[in-house]
Amino acid sequence: MTFTQTPDTPPAPSASPAPPGGDRRRWFALAIVMTAAFMDLVDVTIVNIAIPSIQRDEGASVSQIQWITAGYALAFAAGLITGGRLGDIHGRKRVFLIGIAGFTLASALCGLAVNPEMLVASRILQGAMAALMVPQVLSIVHATFPAHERGKVFGLFGAIVGLGAVSGPLLGALLTEWNLFGLEWRPIFLINLPVGVAGLVLGSRFITESKAPRALRLDLVGVALVTLGMLMLVYPLTRGEELGWPLWGYLSMAGSLVVLAVLVAYERRKSARDGSPLVELSLFRVKSFAAGIAVQTVFGIALGVFFLVWTLYMQVGLGWSALRAGLTGVPFSIAVSVAAGVSVQLLVPRFGRGVLQAGALVMAAGVLLYIWEAGRYGLGIASWQMALPLTVMGLGMGLIVAPLTDAVLSQVPREHAGAASGLINTVQQMGNALGLGLVSVVFFGTMSDHLTPARLGPAYADAFQNALGWVAGVMAVIFLLMFALPKRPAQHVEGAEAAEPAQEKEPALL
Repeated sequence: MTFTQTPDTPPAPSASPAPPGGDRRRWFALAIVMTAAFMDLVDVTIVNIAIPSIQRDEGASVSQIQWITAGYALAFAAGLITGGRLGDIHGRKRVFLIGIAGFTLASALCGLAVNPEMLVASRILQGAMAALMVPQVLSIVHATFPAHERGKVFGLFGAIVGLGAVSGPLLGALLTEWNLFGLEWRPIFLINLPVGVAGLVLGSRFITESKAPRALRLDLVGVALVTLGMLMLVYPLTRGEELGWPLWGYLSMAGSLVVLAVLVAYERRKSARDGSPLVELSLFRVKSFAAGIAVQTVFGIALGVFFLVWTLYMQVGLGWSALRAGLTGVPFSIAVSVAAGVSVQLLVPRFGRGVLQAGALVMAAGVLLYIWEAGRYGLGIASWQMALPLTVMGLGMGLIVAPLTDAVLSQVPREHAGAASGLINTVQQMGNALGLGLVSVVFFGTMSDHLTPARLGPAYADAFQNALGWVAGVMAVIFLLMFALPKRPAQHVEGAEAAEPAQEKEPALL
């Protein structure tokens, strides 16, 4: 899963004036919101590496381990736009503090979960609280810092994002491997408690309150319809394999399309009535935006499939420790960060859309190389042998994730840029949740229900190659969809500038 930390609406003038340039309190406020953003990113990336340990220790079923990650993504996606609007209406500081308090409480519940059901429910709560916390980060920065300082601040934000992508899996591996106080995987959640409490106390003191003078209204009916539609699609996918694909599952997935049609009709009416729909449907008349939304959704599906099956392949199929699996992913994270920086600063200004399309092809090539190596070396494959395909994949992903949001927004009228960027983030998370649901089909669906210990490793290795074949196919689809993006995404058409602040992309969810 990847996401853009952005408010739902273009940052509006603060209800309170920004602190003067000499006020040092704003730097404390920056450290607090950056720490919250870092905590959220690390918490997401840290969980994947611990999934096999959670499955082993708690006896979680296939669908439960999928929902530990998919539940977070779905709750985050469903509440993201509403979270941004709540901050605009009731105050970004207030909503941020409520979000970080709820996120900390949910982290404690995750760490203290007595069964898989409680863990899944706590992760859903965690995602909902992140939807309150995360959208306020860049809004608070925008309201706190004068324009001439924001470039430096957003550069720092990008560095924090990169650090989180690299450190999350390693931290998760170390905490799982160390088994602190005999708590097994639980410290990956409990580590959030001191950080969250400190953020809550310091945030209440140093963050300046701000609101949007003309905030959009809430669209709770839209949120309910989106959540219902996604549940009707994702839930049967995660449970279908276990239950033998019952008829109600197919009916539910077909019904999700009906809910989507009701959502479109309702949003059209709400837009005409008060101008504050959850989804701004007029955006889809912009060809590049419609194509970009499709790219973001499909890309989220690919990431949702890959990262979960990759973790299961290494730790369950190959029998590697969490630490070895975490270290194996380091070349991937570094490659993403390097390629992301180069693509934005050097390549996209010169080659435009071709950079994103090259990224899709490079990532597909890395996936195909990984399939070949997994087949050739079998269960004897070593970490160093994975380094080349992972580096190639990381380079491809880096060429996509950093400039993609700007490409999608480049032809969107300025007055809709904030709504568009919020929608991009939402569909990305929904794509990720859908990808995690599809793991039952493309990974577990290829295995026998009753595997002997001797067959477990080969079955996971074969299923991993099958899942990667689907990922490679998805990357080919993304390459074709990108033809609808502007040739020069960095050059905005007149009257279609992207909203400030600049959209930063999180490199990856490991």
